[in-house]
Amino acid sequence: MAEDMNMKILKAFAEIGQPAKAKDVAEKLGIQTSKVSCRLAPLKKKGLLDSPEKGVYVITEEGKKLVQ
Repeated sequence: MAEDMNMKILKAFAEIGQPAKAKDVAEKLGIQTSKVSCRLAPLKKKGLLDSPEKGVYVITEEGKKLVQ
């Protein structure tokens, strides 16, 4: 189930197509911000998200490959 949520989050970032905050992704998915924010650091650690500035994330090329 955790992997499903990670994939949904990555897809949301891919669809947004620009740097976004956890709140933006949560609104797009219709879930609580906390459910998104707790997954961002692990996704960044795996190289699937990058953080150009504090609290803002963008999907990496590696992340995009996973959601295609």
